[in-house]
Amino acid sequence: MVQNMIETFRAYPQIVVFLALAIGYQIGKIKIFGFSFGATAGVLIAAIVLGQMNIDVPPMARAIGFALFIFCVGYRVGPQFFGALKKDGIKYVWLSLFVAAVGLVVAVLLGKAFNLDAGTTAGMISGAMTQSSIIGTADGAIKHLAISGAQKTLLESNVAIAYAITYLFGVAGLIVFFKLVPRLLGWDLKEEARKVEREMSGSDNEELSPELFSWYKRLNLRAYKVAKGEIFGKTVKEFEGLFEGRIVVDKLKKADGVMDPAQDTRIETGDIVAIVGNRQEFLKANEMIGPEVDDKDVEDILGEILGICVTKKEVVGKTLGQISGEHGHGCFLRKITRQGHEIPLARDTVVHKCDILHVAGAEKDVERFVADLGYPERQTVATDMVIVGVGCVLGTLLGLAAVPIAGIPLTLGIGGGVLLSGIVFGWLRSLHPTFGQIPTGAQWVFTNFGLNLFIACVGLTAGPKAVDALRSTGLILFFAGVVLTLTPHILGLIFGRFVLKMNPLLLLGALTGAGTATPSLNVLKEASDSSVPALGYTVPYAFGNFILTVWGAIIVHLV
Repeated sequence: MVQNMIETFRAYPQIVVFLALAIGYQIGKIKIFGFSFGATAGVLIAAIVLGQMNIDVPPMARAIGFALFIFCVGYRVGPQFFGALKKDGIKYVWLSLFVAAVGLVVAVLLGKAFNLDAGTTAGMISGAMTQSSIIGTADGAIKHLAISGAQKTLLESNVAIAYAITYLFGVAGLIVFFKLVPRLLGWDLKEEARKVEREMSGSDNEELSPELFSWYKRLNLRAYKVAKGEIFGKTVKEFEGLFEGRIVVDKLKKADGVMDPAQDTRIETGDIVAIVGNRQEFLKANEMIGPEVDDKDVEDILGEILGICVTKKEVVGKTLGQISGEHGHGCFLRKITRQGHEIPLARDTVVHKCDILHVAGAEKDVERFVADLGYPERQTVATDMVIVGVGCVLGTLLGLAAVPIAGIPLTLGIGGGVLLSGIVFGWLRSLHPTFGQIPTGAQWVFTNFGLNLFIACVGLTAGPKAVDALRSTGLILFFAGVVLTLTPHILGLIFGRFVLKMNPLLLLGALTGAGTATPSLNVLKEASDSSVPALGYTVPYAFGNFILTVWGAIIVHLV
C-alpha cells in the first residue's frame, strides 16, 4: 500500500509539490512563544521530509516559480532603488552596501574556516540573512561550474539544507536582537519616535497633522442654513478659515440652485452650505453659521476612497504640508504607505515616487487630486502579463551572459538578471503608470506562491541527502549562521551611528531593511508605537534585495 502510494507520487510529482505547500503553509502558522516559522521555512521543512521518498521534480516548475518571485520583488522595489540615489537617500545606500559587504566577507571567512563547500556557504548566507532569492542565484552559478552533474546536484542540495538550518535563527535571532539592543544602549524608542514626528510636523504639538489631512472615519457631512451676520459676504475660502481644524465647503445651495462653489464664491444669507470635516469641528457650527438642516439636494455628495500612486515630478520630493497647500482641497488622507508599509503623517513627511496616498473625499475633489499627483490605484484583477513575460525573458537572457574576469566567468545568474529586469520595469511603471500594472493580489501570488513553489521543488530534491548533511555539518552550520546573522547588524549599528550619524530609530529601521528582515521591522514599530522605523526601512530594503541576491552567484566562485 505504502509502496504503491510512493510510486504514484514519483509518477505524478505535482501531488507532492502541492502537499509540501499545504503542509508547509500550515507549519508556518504555528506559533511557539509568539514566534512563527513563516511559510517559506515551513514549506522547506515539509519538502525535505517528503523528499525522503526520492521524488524527481521536473526543473521547469522550479525555474518558473523562482522567475515570477524574483521579477515581482524587483518590480516592487524598482522606484525606491533608483530614487535612493538622490541626496536624501544616500546614507541608506551606504548602510545597505556596508551590511551586505560585511555579510559576504563573514560568509566567505566562515566557509573557509569550517571547510564548507560553495553550496553550503551560499545556503548559509541565504538563511542567516533571510534572503531566499540567494538560493536561486547560487543554483544558477553552480550550473556554470566545471564539475560533474553529481557534484552539482550535491552542491544544490547543500544550498537548501544549509538554508533550512540557518533560517530560523536568521528570523528569530534578529527579532530578539532588535528587542534587546535598544535596552542595552539605553535608547527610548518611543521618545525617539516622538522626536522624529515633532521634527516632521514642524511643531512641539505631537498631535498636529497637516491641515489637508484627517482620518476619514471621523469625517462628517452636515448642512447648515446661513443666518449669522458675520458670515454674510465672506468667500468660501474665508469661511473655511473660520474653523480651527480642516473643513471643506463641498456644496452650496443658493436661490437659483445647487452649485459646486469656487474658493472665491461669496456666501449670502439664506444660503445652505454642505460641510465636510472632522466631527469636533461641528460642535460650534450652529453658533457660527446658523441652524442645521436636512437638505438632500446639498447632502447628496458622491464620495470616493482611493489610493493614489505619486508619480508626477512636480510633487515627488515635496512634503505633505506643501501638497496640502497646493493641491489637496476637499481631500482627507487615511494613510500613506511606502512599499506597503505605513509611514508617519506629518507636515514634513517627504513624499517619494510611488508612495501611495490613501484618500477620502468627494469624487470630484479626489479625481482632481489624482490628476495633480499621479495615477489612481483602482481595484482591478487584470495583470499586464505582457510585461511579466517580456521582463522574465529579458532578465533570463541577461542572467545567462557571463563576463570572464581573472578566469572566473562572472554572471548575474538568471535570478540576478530577472531581478534587475523587474527593478527596471518597476521603475518604468513609475514613470509611465499607464502600462505594466500588477495588482497587489497578483504581486502576492507571484512573490509568495512563486517563492514557495521554488522552495518546495528545492526541498524535495535535497531531501534524500538531508539526513547525512545534518549529521556532518548541522551543528557547525547552526553556530556559523548565528555569527553570520548578528555580525553585519552589530557592525552596521556602529557604522550607522558613529560614521553616518543616523537617528537611532531610523538606523534600526534601516538595518532591518538592509538585512531584509521584515519581521524585525514590525518589532520596532511595536516597541516605538510608531510607523517611523518604516522611513528607514524602505531604501535599504530595495538595495538589500538586489545586492544580497547577487551574492548568491558571487559566493559560489569565492569559496
